[in-house]
Amino acid sequence: MDKIRTAVVGVGAFGQNHARVLAGLPEAELVAVVDANAVRVKEIAALYGCEALTDHADLIGKVDAVCVAVPTVSHAAVGVALLEAGIDILVEKPLAAEMELADEMLRAAEENNRILQVGHLERFNPAVEAAIEAATLPLFFEVHRLSTFAPRSLDIDVVLDLMIHDLDIVLAMVDSPLDRIEAAGVPVLSRQPDIASVRLVFENGCVANLTASRVSTEKVRKLRFFQPRQYISVDYTAQDGVVIGLDGNNIPQFRKIAPEKAEPLVRQSQAFLRSVATREQPRVAGAQVRRTLETALRIRAEMETHTAVIEKTIAAHTQQ
Repeated sequence: MDKIRTAVVGVGAFGQNHARVLAGLPEAELVAVVDANAVRVKEIAALYGCEALTDHADLIGKVDAVCVAVPTVSHAAVGVALLEAGIDILVEKPLAAEMELADEMLRAAEENNRILQVGHLERFNPAVEAAIEAATLPLFFEVHRLSTFAPRSLDIDVVLDLMIHDLDIVLAMVDSPLDRIEAAGVPVLSRQPDIASVRLVFENGCVANLTASRVSTEKVRKLRFFQPRQYISVDYTAQDGVVIGLDGNNIPQFRKIAPEKAEPLVRQSQAFLRSVATREQPRVAGAQVRRTLETALRIRAEMETHTAVIEKTIAAHTQQ
């Protein structure tokens, strides 16, 4: 089988990892990397032995599939152009910063019969996959995603930057519409909320509490959920977890979640390339992607009221 000709558009902090992975996969040929920063793109191209370009339009006719890792505000412009040119894309999360732009991308993929996969990386974490498989009727979630501050993705808030991973997983596990959202967020080191606390209440009674921060002193990635007769805890980073529950005789049972460890980005890229080769829809696509983004944007809207109060408090404190 011929190798799939690939490229990466945007080789910043995370885009360079896409280039690294694609350059190392036997089913892919990394043809080019693209970035507006001419110096940066030449460095990455030299590192992986491919062409350096500064305009994604120059990829047309040269590649079959592209990873789009430009800033979120440019996802739609770059993504739609590539899809309309007959190129399959894996676009970093979030799909877009607005629903209208997200729908433009989904429509372009459908009308041109192209693969559009979104980089919800944790879906390819072996421990998360095991937890999703173990879920029967989750009724209560506690999710924490904490990171140290890094000067990246500051064009979006912490919900679209970090929490969206966990929203995607919770929504994939709960088979019920949302009833209501409670959310609060505070800007700390940027102009966007850097820490957020969210409570999702579903129509079936399930409640999910999510906390995300990009201004913490440590990195934490943990998902805990409770369902009838079971408690399940997962550590995303360690790629392990535990299942605690009762058997039919009410005897406590303890089972470790210990799947074979693997780099989620590699597994995500392999899944994308399989979809490109087989024309099967990717795991993270279509209606699920749209629902995740729509929920994230609803959370942002709920946070705006709280943010307005915080800004008044900061202004009053500054004037003292």
